[in-house]
Amino acid sequence: MSNLYVVQSGDTVFRIARRHGINLTSLYSLNPQLMEQGYISPGLVLQIPPPSAPLYLIQAGDTTFFEIACRLGILLEDLVAANPKADPESLQIGQTLVLPYNKRKSIVHTDSEYGYTELIVDLEMLRQRYPFLVTGSIGDSVLGKSIPVIRLGSGPKQVHYNGAFHANEWITTLLLMKFIEEYAEAYRLGNLLRGRDVRKLFEQTSLWIVPMVNPDGVELVHVGAMPDNPFYELLLEWNFGCSDFSGWKSNIRGVDLNDQFPAGWELERDRREVVGSGPRDYTSTAPLTEPEAKAMADFTKEHDFSLVIALHTQGQEIYWNYRDLEPIEAEQLAKRLAKVSRYRAVKLQGSDAGYKDWFIQEFRRPGFTVEAGFGVNPLPLTQFRSMYDEVIGIMLEGLVI
Repeated sequence: MSNLYVVQSGDTVFRIARRHGINLTSLYSLNPQLMEQGYISPGLVLQIPPPSAPLYLIQAGDTTFFEIACRLGILLEDLVAANPKADPESLQIGQTLVLPYNKRKSIVHTDSEYGYTELIVDLEMLRQRYPFLVTGSIGDSVLGKSIPVIRLGSGPKQVHYNGAFHANEWITTLLLMKFIEEYAEAYRLGNLLRGRDVRKLFEQTSLWIVPMVNPDGVELVHVGAMPDNPFYELLLEWNFGCSDFSGWKSNIRGVDLNDQFPAGWELERDRREVVGSGPRDYTSTAPLTEPEAKAMADFTKEHDFSLVIALHTQGQEIYWNYRDLEPIEAEQLAKRLAKVSRYRAVKLQGSDAGYKDWFIQEFRRPGFTVEAGFGVNPLPLTQFRSMYDEVIGIMLEGLVI
């Protein structure tokens, strides 16, 4: 017997399936209308099949949903949604609950789309499991979403990695989040990670990670432009009337965040020849007009980073220079990163206004843009495992060079 569910703002098919403990095949088979559309709109009524997830029997000592969710590694709101008739604050021994999905050791799941909602959920669960993680925010997006930052380690050497400057490159967030989880787990257990002594790295280095610079854009890619979005009509206009935003690179105001930095900005503006907001390559009317780019610049100025790495897709290349302002050792360091990843170290010409460019110009220290994976953005999740095996070498090497 199926139940009815009314789609809410921010829902995706994957998020609904996970919340109700069902698989996507069952959801699609019961709702054939889903096959005919890309994004799902709030107010759409779906039939939810019986959960395919396991059951849990309340035992002595179980008091609240919160306690059970934390112990089993399940998101509290998913546990509540899967058990609408149960009182989360009054549980009885012998009572049966539906678990939204199997308890798995891993928090960051790499087999499905990854947006801002998944990021915030995973960060909360990582904080619960690894209390030594330090989390915060570098600022807010145009739509007021907090831009999270995570610090691993307490050493004097400071290093910074970031991802998802471009909305359709959201898989870079997943790469960073998986690295955070594996790095933290290796530290907790005192294990090596790909041959590296993580506890030693923790003592030597403070690694600051901003996994999703462009949260509004990433959500637009996953959810689409909905009428409750304050930029709804403009977004459709900027996207040339197309409702498919899967290829959108910009932030929610149609500005390319990696063309926003005061390093040859005028040159990049003239080279791009994009005169207004759109899916990609618009530099805006001046550098750092967008809160996400300004937050990144301010955050960087507040720290004494010896090295930065910006993850992008795609091309399997590492860019290491900017107008001969990079330090003399930059090329050799790039070759080290290339060796551990099998990527190509490339001296890039004809590119300005990027975060890496600005960092090199401002601080005269090594800065790298890593173009992970290969193909057409957005890259499919089928590439994730091979991409991660390549990029984790870069992320670990970046802590010791």
